[in-house]
Amino acid sequence: MNQDIEAFNENQVPREQEICTKLALLINKFLPDAENRMWHGHPVWFFEGNPIVGYSKLKAGIRLMFWSGASFEEKELKPGTGKFKDASILYSSSDQIIEEDIKRWLEKARKIQWDYKNIYKRKGVLERLK
Repeated sequence: MNQDIEAFNENQVPREQEICTKLALLINKFLPDAENRMWHGHPVWFFEGNPIVGYSKLKAGIRLMFWSGASFEEKELKPGTGKFKDASILYSSSDQIIEEDIKRWLEKARKIQWDYKNIYKRKGVLERLK
């Protein structure tokens, strides 16, 4: 795992550190071929420069976000503002993380992607990849 992501995880309070570490391990397990690094201050995994999944610290817990998650049709993932195709779930305890859910969502993240990499070139217009 990227050392900056490890440092991010270690800098959280113990409860949130557990969540971050568990999420990172699962993401790396199910997306071993994805590039991972800190992006805009948060751990993010990419395919060919396109952001796929990442997590961030919020006041209420750790938010796991899928850039194309609104297209997954998963009731547990809450869509973002609507302008983009993101959806997320908030964890306040590592016990809430269900490995089968993470695996399913990451499989969908591999198959269902919107082109965030080129969003600026397209002046904010998203196109579906593949």
